[in-house]
Amino acid sequence: MKHLLTLADLSKDELYELLDLADALKKEVKKGIYTKYLRNKALGMIFTKSSTRTRVSFEVGMQQLGGKALYLNANDMQLGRGEPIKDTARVLSRYVDGIMIRTYKQSDLEELAEYGSIPIINGLTDYVHPCQVLADLQTIREYKGSLEGLKLCYIGAGNNMANSYINGGILAGMQVALACPKEYLPDTQICAKAATTGRFTLTQDPLAAAKDADVVVTDVWASMGEEGEAEKRRQIFEGVYQINDAVMAQAKKDAMVLHCLPAHREEEITAKVFEEHANEIFDEAENRLHAQKAVLVKLLGD
Repeated sequence: MKHLLTLADLSKDELYELLDLADALKKEVKKGIYTKYLRNKALGMIFTKSSTRTRVSFEVGMQQLGGKALYLNANDMQLGRGEPIKDTARVLSRYVDGIMIRTYKQSDLEELAEYGSIPIINGLTDYVHPCQVLADLQTIREYKGSLEGLKLCYIGAGNNMANSYINGGILAGMQVALACPKEYLPDTQICAKAATTGRFTLTQDPLAAAKDADVVVTDVWASMGEEGEAEKRRQIFEGVYQINDAVMAQAKKDAMVLHCLPAHREEEITAKVFEEHANEIFDEAENRLHAQKAVLVKLLGD
């Protein structure tokens, strides 16, 4: 494991090693123990998209591990004035021990990895969001005891979260069912690969996807950068692609609900369902810290 660009790059053993390490690091924190695994290490954090959970969890995580995180707004860097990504990668490789980037294009991330000589971590792209799904898998395992054989249902746009739930869920040994409108389907290649496992289904019917689900997840209808077509999406999604009582009636009685946040209540999820599952959702948010610390230790540790 040299980088974390997408969960599809990991082996099943590597995925579970990260989850086990995340659990161990979380237990340390709960006991007030902060082992300085990354003493004197520095993480450069490049942001071209705004953030709450990603920025805070990576900064606090590096601090707890004994290292330093540097917030780098892309508009304040020479990147904002046209410096090539490959030059930025080669310069930052001489200053910091790793780079986390939250940006639009997956190709930008891949170029950093190609030309840099340090680990690159995907804090989010329009293609995938691996750190979020690592935290989600950690949360599901905490509540359910294991991941193998569970059914995960995603309802919403076929976006970076959908792609990552397919990658992560299938890799973890789960059944994965997605309900997405035909206008907004997940990545074709990711779906095709998942279909070969016999543990993946894609439908336009949320009730069918939620049938006997152990976990039901969703995301906002229009992600960051897609606000211009919010009204168009509303006309397609409203009244159909929502976690509500009807959807939960199809899932198992003890089904979890997760949301990567921020949540738009009464759009992709009702306020009632959100509050009924708020503990799970905010445990999920907390686990961003622990899952990402595991990634940092794995990639930046000696």
